[in-house]
Order: sequence, then structure tokens, then C-alpha cells
Amino acid sequence: MDTVTSGNSNPPPRFPRYDCSDGCPVEAALEQIAGKWKGLVIYHLMGETLRFNELARRVGGVTQRSLTKQLRELEADGVVHREVFAVVPPKVEYSLTEKGQALRHIIEGLHGWGSRYPRQAT
Repeated sequence: MDTVTSGNSNPPPRFPRYDCSDGCPVEAALEQIAGKWKGLVIYHLMGETLRFNELARRVGGVTQRSLTKQLRELEADGVVHREVFAVVPPKVEYSLTEKGQALRHIIEGLHGWGSRYPRQAT
């Protein structure tokens, strides 16, 4: 099958803001915040510091194991701060770091988009 060319063998122009040849910033961002529960965790921590059970209730439908895993990953990526208090019974609180707070406008944008375009029932 013959291909038709316009006689111009130059590749299309690259736009610097979409150039991912040195690593994609979108991919880097999504690697840190992508996960079934991470967005909801960030959303609920935007307004306040929460204990594990409070966070689990607000997120809803998450197992303790899954929430623990997601929180550990967010903590390892510097998005969430975990503070342990030396009391009996143990008390642990979660809050967003400065890096986590920097996601506020993104999460609020997703909230607005999700409100405008709700998921269609299948």
C-alpha cells in the first residue's frame, strides 16, 4: 500500500510544554497520587487533620489494609504527614504536607469537573 506524503519529511513541531523526552512530569505526578483511594485521602485531608478511623469513615468502602498501604505510599512521596503520639492507646494523625497542600487546586478542579460530568451508569 502506497502512502501519500506531502513532500515534507520533517517531523511535526514539538511543543516544549508537551515534550516528555526527558521524563514526563504528568507521569511523575500521577505516579505519586494515582491509586484507588489516594485522591479521596487527599481530598478529605485538605481541610483538616484526621485520625485513621475518621479518614476511613470519610473515604468509605476502603479496607484497613488498602487505606494503610495508600497512606504509606503518600507519606513516602511526601504528600501526607503521619504523626504518632506516645499515648495508650496509640494515637496517629494524618495531615497534608506543604507538597500535599499544593494539590488543592488540582483536587478542587477534579471536584468541579466530577460535579459537572458525573459518571454515567453502565
